[in-house]
This record gives sequence, C-alpha cells and structure tokens, in this order.
Amino acid sequence: MEARALEVVGERWSLLIVRDLLPGPRRFTDLIRSLNPITPTRLTDRPRRLEAAGVVEREPAERGNEVWYRLTDAGRDLGPAIDELTFWGIQHATERPRADEPVHGEAAMIGTKVWLNRYSSAPPGGLVWVWRFPGEDSYSLRATDGAWDLTRGEQEGAAVTVDATTADWAVFLTSPREKRRLPTKDVRLEGSKAEVMRFVKAFAAKPAAR
Repeated sequence: MEARALEVVGERWSLLIVRDLLPGPRRFTDLIRSLNPITPTRLTDRPRRLEAAGVVEREPAERGNEVWYRLTDAGRDLGPAIDELTFWGIQHATERPRADEPVHGEAAMIGTKVWLNRYSSAPPGGLVWVWRFPGEDSYSLRATDGAWDLTRGEQEGAAVTVDATTADWAVFLTSPREKRRLPTKDVRLEGSKAEVMRFVKAFAAKPAAR
C-alpha cells in the first residue's frame, strides 16, 4: 500500500500541487506562478495523473476556457501528511529564504498554520487572523475546535491583520525565537493592542521597541 501511495503522490511536483490546492481551488496560471520553475508541460501532466488517481478534479470556469483544479475528498485527506512533512522541515530543514529565492503564499501560510498548531494553542471562539500579501492572494487562519484552519481569501471579523510580503513573513517565521520581534517596518499588524499582543505571544515573539 505504501508503494502505491508513493506512485501517486510521492513525486515532488505532485506533492506541491496538493499543497497549493489545500487552501482552495487554483487555476492553471496560478499553479504556474506558485510552482515556478515547473514547466507548463510538466504541470499539464501532473494534474492529469492526480485526476486519474482520484486526488484532483477539474472544474470548468463559468466564463472563458480557463480550468480550475480542486482537491477531491481523497486529496484533502493528504492534508495531515503535508502538515507532517512541513513540520519535519521546520524541525530539521528550516533556513531563511535567500535574497533571490521566491516565496509563495501557500508555502509560507501552510508553514504558519503548522507552526501555530504545534506550538500555540488555538483559542475557542473562532478567532480569525488575516495575512495580506501585496500582489498575491490574502489568507486567513481561523481557530476552530482547538486547531488552526487555513483558507485563501480574507474572512470577516479579523482580530489582527498582517501586512507584509511573503518573503518578509517567511524571514520572520524562520528567525530564531530569541530574535523575533513584532511588529516591524516589514511586518505590520492591525488590531487592538490586546489582540496584537495575543498575536505576538502566539508566535513566541517580543513586542518591538517603540
């Protein structure tokens, strides 16, 4: 059974496609951008294989010819496996992004969700935090049933909103805890003083000196 599973999703790009579809459906052009440097030919092939395996399904757009890809129930069941791989990377293979290395929203935010679920208890009551990345998608984390859930887009009622580039947020997230400070000129936080402090503590950071 393990060999069969690896045949379906064990290849690098297949796992990254599943990762990028976990927060919600994506267009072919979205996947090309977030999975750079994958080639269009390879990207065309991988979703087809995942579709044949029952992991991904295509959804024609209401207008135009563009196709959207979404995970099936079987594909969403891979979420915990992606989280475990991400957590392993946080523990054993974390390094700050290079200056020339692109950082994409799905990777940064799945890492954020996994970090919070491992190191910070999710409070009850549906607390929502929103990340706005200029020129890219926004993302929301909601505390639900003791865990953090990630979705693409801005949910209503955010207690804290983060404004930063994906690279600046990734640099913060991969910084040693003793060096973490929030907010900074590169990572700005909007919210009440109490909610911002709760956010800062959740990420094991110290309030920035004023």
